[in-house]
Amino acid sequence: MEKILDRKVKMIWDFRGPTAAQMAQHYKKHLEEFAIIEELKFDDAGVQHFSDMHSIAFLAVAEFEMKEVRDLLKPHRGEFLSET
Repeated sequence: MEKILDRKVKMIWDFRGPTAAQMAQHYKKHLEEFAIIEELKFDDAGVQHFSDMHSIAFLAVAEFEMKEVRDLLKPHRGEFLSET
């Protein structure tokens, strides 16, 4: 059973429009830099492309880090990640 402090939260930034893919990829670089500078427990950043007009950048953080990161970076939404 996973401990609450080890749960991951996927923080998500949505990008829409014809430049969504490029914007998400660019934002991912900033998220990776942030994770290093802030010495976050996890440093899982990535992008997902849903269509030519919708992509996301995301950063997975430990649940105990979520509020601080949320307040600093203002993601559009978030979700718990399942380790299974």
